[in-house]
Amino acid sequence: MPTYAIETDTLPPLVREFASYKSAIQNCSEKTVSEYLLDLRTFFRYLLARERHIDMQSEEFEQLDLRQIDLDYIKNITTEDIYEFIMYADNVRGNMAAAKSRKLSAIKGFFKYLTVKRFMLEENPAINIESPKRKQALPKFLSLEESITLLEAVKNDKESNTKLRDYAIITLFLNCGMRVSELVGINLNDIDRELRSLTVTGKGNKQRIVYLNTACREALAAYVNERLGEKYARADCRALFLSNRLQRISVKTVQWMVYKYLDMAGLESKHYSVHKLRHTAATLMYQTGNVDVRILKDILGHEQLNTTQIYTHVSDAGMQQAMEQNPLATQKNEDNN
Repeated sequence: MPTYAIETDTLPPLVREFASYKSAIQNCSEKTVSEYLLDLRTFFRYLLARERHIDMQSEEFEQLDLRQIDLDYIKNITTEDIYEFIMYADNVRGNMAAAKSRKLSAIKGFFKYLTVKRFMLEENPAINIESPKRKQALPKFLSLEESITLLEAVKNDKESNTKLRDYAIITLFLNCGMRVSELVGINLNDIDRELRSLTVTGKGNKQRIVYLNTACREALAAYVNERLGEKYARADCRALFLSNRLQRISVKTVQWMVYKYLDMAGLESKHYSVHKLRHTAATLMYQTGNVDVRILKDILGHEQLNTTQIYTHVSDAGMQQAMEQNPLATQKNEDNN
């Protein structure tokens, strides 16, 4: 049985059925299904609280039991109700465009399930609602020099007893651009015996092969030798990367480790994060390595090319160089001499 990051006992029965469909039929990850459940729980709590005049920032709101919500109740939900919920998410919960889009996506998916898959509803009240426009911000990333400084910080850490592990992790982030959830999910048997490639499981439980360059092979070889040695001999776990407690390393532990070395490298003030290392790998491959954007899409595990195209932004240095290459760049007014 899936383990979701939410208690499902108090959810509407049809929402629990929807979760089973997303998990078993569409093969969505537990994390994805949990996010759908959290957003649908908030949506139905909002509807009940509005009807009962309950303060939506109160403890009572958070304890609302939704099991009584059935098909008859759902049939009466209107497009206007959904619009008002999105406005509540904006005005009361302070959700940004990404969070509002995710909530709307959960609602759209639920009503699509009831209309198209189960034929329980004749009309879908969410079908024509547009998602909130998201601001397309350029990704933050480390420069080549900053990336080298970060790796040097790990190599120079004389107090760490997990230096080989941490160096391998950061090397994979900076070279392969994998997600942190993909990294922590790697098992020993996901690695090619000659360390030429490894298999990761990305969003939607989709697997892809990540090819390893020289830096990755060397960092992994050093760590795998330690991983299979006496230090981790008592570990009853298939995971490649282990914590000090000999268990699969957690996302939070990886995040803490990366922040620690960003701090040691003097980069903490730039507000970098684990995900920014993924951006760094993608940007360096595109800008410095001249990797085709379609190949970059496959490396990063993106579904759509337009997701990858954010990395086609031109660097400040590139723009400055382009300006200097203008044939008029050296022209000047002789009278100014």
